[in-house]
Amino acid sequence: MLFAALLLAVQTAPQCAATDAALPAKLAGWTTPADSFGPGKAVVLDARDGAVMIGFKIEAAGKYGVALDQKGWIDVTPFGADKPLESVEHGHGPDCSSIAKIVAFQLEPGVYTIKLSKLAQPKARLMLVAP
Repeated sequence: MLFAALLLAVQTAPQCAATDAALPAKLAGWTTPADSFGPGKAVVLDARDGAVMIGFKIEAAGKYGVALDQKGWIDVTPFGADKPLESVEHGHGPDCSSIAKIVAFQLEPGVYTIKLSKLAQPKARLMLVAP
């Protein structure tokens, strides 16, 4: 039974010619890390004790995603707030991509902080995905 399940999993895995080669337009910034963090711009940050924090500003309201290259916890907190926002959607990155997960939040114009925790890698790539 276990062998049959493993065989099925192998047969249904996507065949990837290259990782990140066919990302949709809204994820195009994923492959070219930027110097600053904002919608459509990926950054690679050093994790300390499995955690990373970064601030960002939103100009237009909408549902924004936070893409991450590994398993981890993603919290988004408005500036000055005591607790993080509740996410509105969870998902994985596209097949054949290095995006492990995307968590979406409904954001209004303002300043926010992203806190990543429970990271296993010493660096984390993340990107704010515009609506």
